[in-house]
Amino acid sequence: MNKQFLKNIFTTNNSIANIMLRVPVGIILAAHGSQKLFAWFGGYGLEGTGQWMESIGLAPGFLMALLAGSAEFFGGIALLLGFLTRPAAIVSAFTMIIAIFSVHFSNGLFMSNNGYEFALTLLAVNVALAIQGGGKYSVDSAIANKLS
Repeated sequence: MNKQFLKNIFTTNNSIANIMLRVPVGIILAAHGSQKLFAWFGGYGLEGTGQWMESIGLAPGFLMALLAGSAEFFGGIALLLGFLTRPAAIVSAFTMIIAIFSVHFSNGLFMSNNGYEFALTLLAVNVALAIQGGGKYSVDSAIANKLS
């Protein structure tokens, strides 16, 4: 693979602030993804989530549940570690855009009405991480230093 391409993927700023964004959002996304994929933490697993997704017009439901659950679970783990932060953040941001407009937008802003404020917050953090990278304490930073 092209070394410059790899440097572009892994290069990050040298800030410690990124870990403050990555860790909580990584945990939240991984937990939500595990609900969809494995029925952990009170989730419905792929079958139940797939049926629900199909009912709101995201078809085929099982595939949509697999894609959303994988984006959240594996993207969350990647963010937690700071490994492939930019690609993980982009995929997670895209997933939040779909969640906002397919589930939450019609309910208004506030979470008390199943609104989009939480998904919007996750979207904003993921966009910031996609721009900045994983930061000083990330696997990306260690890889970028080896590539230099």
